Amino acid sequence: MQIRPMTPGDFAAFWPIFRDIAAARETYAFDPDMGQEDARALWFEAPLESWLAEEDGAILGSYFLKANAAGPGGHVGNCGYMVAPAARGKGVARAMCEHSQRRARARGFLALQFNSVVATNEAAVALWQKLGFDIVGRLPRAYRHAAHGLVDCLVMYKWLEDEPRLAMPEPVRLIGRKNIEATVSRRRKRE
Repeated sequence: MQIRPMTPGDFAAFWPIFRDIAAARETYAFDPDMGQEDARALWFEAPLESWLAEEDGAILGSYFLKANAAGPGGHVGNCGYMVAPAARGKGVARAMCEHSQRRARARGFLALQFNSVVATNEAAVALWQKLGFDIVGRLPRAYRHAAHGLVDCLVMYKWLEDEPRLAMPEPVRLIGRKNIEATVSRRRKRE
């Protein structure tokens, strides 16, 4: 498998994959009736980079990389990934996600955030977690799934820098009245 920059001519070949995934209404909140030119603007022209995964001339998938927000939030990147149905389960999404993290670092992003991972897309959620993304938020009933109706979306986040993750402080231990009295009594006896 090769992952290379998408060229203007590549989008037409990728379009059937995009169209079918958007029309399925299972993973992306894109208008299922979106036309090719609008899709091209969204996936290829607006992002900083768009990449294509292929093997022996067959398109396996694509991803884009862009800033998640502007100004003070511009250090956090955002990606979208699509894998051709025939290529699912073959490591394409993993390879593209690992590639996108390297590209994000090269572009100066310090983190990646996925704003709306459909919770019923269990394979993607599990893969992103294996690749170090944390679920940092849940949007109740934020997606109208074609088969499941209203389902939750997840916000997922990964800090890309090599510094160790900050450990969460230990929760404060609540103690009952008898334990407080015993602790205070022990202190007084020692003093």
